[in-house]
Amino acid sequence: MKRLNDFFAGLPMTIAGGVFLVASLILMLMKIEVPVDPAWVSVIICGIPLLYLAIWRVICNKGINKISSALLISIAMIAAIAIGDIFAAGEVAFIMAIGAILEDKTSERSKKGLKELISLAPQQGRRINNGKEEMINAEAIKVGYILRVLPGEIIPVDGKIISGNTSVDQAIMTGESLPVDKEVGDSVFCGTINRFGAIDMEATNVGEDSSLQKLIRMVQDAENKQAPIQRIADKWATRLVPVALLIAIVTYFVTQDIVRGVTVLVVFCPCALVLATPTAIMAAIGQATKHGVIIKSGEALEKMGKVDTIAFDKTGTLTFGKLEVSDTISFTQELDENELLALIASAESRSEHPLGKAIVLHAKVKNLVLKETSGFRMEAGKGIYANVSGCKLLCGSEKYLIENGIDITKQVCDTLDTLRNQGKASLLAAADGICVGVVGLSDVLRPTANEMVAELGEMGTQTVLLTGDNRRTADYFAKQAGITSVRAELLPEEKLENIVQLQQEGKSVCMIGDGVNDAPALKTASVGVAMGAMGSDIAVDAADIALMSDDISKIPYLKRLSNATVRTIKFSIALSLFINFVAILMSFMGWLTPTTGALVHNAGSILVVLIAALLYDRKFGDKGTGSAPRRGASYSGWESH
Repeated sequence: MKRLNDFFAGLPMTIAGGVFLVASLILMLMKIEVPVDPAWVSVIICGIPLLYLAIWRVICNKGINKISSALLISIAMIAAIAIGDIFAAGEVAFIMAIGAILEDKTSERSKKGLKELISLAPQQGRRINNGKEEMINAEAIKVGYILRVLPGEIIPVDGKIISGNTSVDQAIMTGESLPVDKEVGDSVFCGTINRFGAIDMEATNVGEDSSLQKLIRMVQDAENKQAPIQRIADKWATRLVPVALLIAIVTYFVTQDIVRGVTVLVVFCPCALVLATPTAIMAAIGQATKHGVIIKSGEALEKMGKVDTIAFDKTGTLTFGKLEVSDTISFTQELDENELLALIASAESRSEHPLGKAIVLHAKVKNLVLKETSGFRMEAGKGIYANVSGCKLLCGSEKYLIENGIDITKQVCDTLDTLRNQGKASLLAAADGICVGVVGLSDVLRPTANEMVAELGEMGTQTVLLTGDNRRTADYFAKQAGITSVRAELLPEEKLENIVQLQQEGKSVCMIGDGVNDAPALKTASVGVAMGAMGSDIAVDAADIALMSDDISKIPYLKRLSNATVRTIKFSIALSLFINFVAILMSFMGWLTPTTGALVHNAGSILVVLIAALLYDRKFGDKGTGSAPRRGASYSGWESH
């Protein structure tokens, strides 16, 4: 039975049912009699899924959920057939089928992102056993095992470093763009990438207890908590069904006319009500698509209209997530800024570190000539040494220079503090034993961020910054963007906890992010919005909405569109109920028959569709073009290699 139901419920068969219904109407208007009314085909094609749904809900659902719009329309369809008005029966079934298809089309979801997240789980680890290396499966690793992780390898389990220094790419867990320095005693997480140095580590959390597996479970749990869409008509059905039956029975007993009673049932069917939500949502989704905003479901659009709090990730969301040199400060009169930059860039030309690459790129953009370098040496997580045209150059953190006997003056310390307070990463340079300068690097705030936050504020929408970056960096960027509520240094589960906390305070929360680490929060929030162009595929798939151009100035547009969609749906519902009320009075007076009542339904349904269609071309007043870019940083305490 289910296979037959699925076959009839498909779009091709529903279209076929509509064709036969139109043929029946034409024959009826031309007063041509045929042996079998073509509307019977519509009744069979569209009526079987309707009856199946109504019966299934009566049998399987509990309490008032047994009563649905499908039950009311099934009763009306059977009553119309009983008095011989096949067209009316086919019409109400067809409208219901169209509504169901439209709503299903707007609620389809992909789970590809979860599969990709699972695929990130490492398969093997390098165990050190009695001084020898052996590759073992990740699931065979136990707490206490000593593991070796080479540069470029994925860390197989959570653990603690017992030997070696390195830099670890933790973007999957914290969203940080830069690798984080790690040394003996520091913790490392499963699924993160060891970038530069070889390390030995002791396994502390393995299997289902590892950070990556917890992240996967959080996304799965959030996916499972997503409630299915409850159709507007079904919400009303618990009231409509008994009222419709009561009015139909009263009409029959008062008028002694069974046709009038059946007509009441036909006009009482919530056909326009069924179409009100999906048509408005499809029009709004079409409008959003034209503006580079991909909305995956009608539920997301409806919920976005009710959002009163928007939580932003920082790196790649409020900022571009890309390092740029912002300051070049020389501490000696022998070197001006360009000479200092050329010297450091020459040393960093062999480095694979993101800081070094950003400095080299900046020097090339300024057309500076890089010098020959020899003796290049890198200490993972600390800095580099290079001989640049006879000059012995050290580039790295304050700690790295001190370890190599370089004196750090008060001027240097004050400069570093200033850069830190501005949320910037920094790299010190020492030439022939003397600290000669510092390069500051920062992320760049998106030029429209401040205006976007201001627009949301004008609409009464609160903004919050949730980020894995350090407090100074987070505060700096929040101030630049105009966000007053800041929660920093958050792991994925802590972002999720903050979303839940806001929801428990009665907030309807939208989360906007771009990284794998944002996926649980995107799933848990009432609405998740991903930065589609730069964001990870996992974040995009976890979200309900994607900004394909990464233009966050579209957020106020999206909020206005959602608000308008919710208002349109409410107006269409009110209008459809009014039409039904008038049609009931006309049926009671005998001015309508089941056939003409069905035509009134069509008129009401068409009116609702036309109202919804107006959303497609409506202007929602995108404001301004933003201001000049502001600079800041996003690198979780990173001051150097």
